[in-house]
Amino acid sequence: MLAFVVCLAVVFAAAFLGAQFQVGDWYAGLAKPPWTPPNAVFGPVWSVLYAMMAVAGALVWRKAGFGAVWTPLAVFAVQLVLNAAWSWLFFGLHRPGAAFAEIVVLWVAILITLVLFWRVRPVAGVLFLPYLLWVSFAAALNFSIWRLNA
Repeated sequence: MLAFVVCLAVVFAAAFLGAQFQVGDWYAGLAKPPWTPPNAVFGPVWSVLYAMMAVAGALVWRKAGFGAVWTPLAVFAVQLVLNAAWSWLFFGLHRPGAAFAEIVVLWVAILITLVLFWRVRPVAGVLFLPYLLWVSFAAALNFSIWRLNA
């Protein structure tokens, strides 16, 4: 239970940091592709994805103990930092180009985490698949918004 509580706290701390940069008027004024989801979709989707990340991290931790899975958990932490940093770049600094470059790095970090988690506990890797897919979609959306507003 400790692993789950710690992972949940760390994951939602990253979510909290990212949420400090609100959508606001700047985003509302941007040109967006027609396939952009309504703003109301993002909160529930991210909440589910963050919960799945926490479960995946706890499963890996519990499978072998923190010391034995230090590398996968460190990569997990890095991708969480990158996750929060994207919000800062996109919504905080209003830099969609920089945010796109960063989301590509985030995508790679998610993929590495998925593979490392899969090796320890396959179900933990499976729990990362929706996150990877959503960030793939988010990267395409980020790119489109960047190009439409350049």
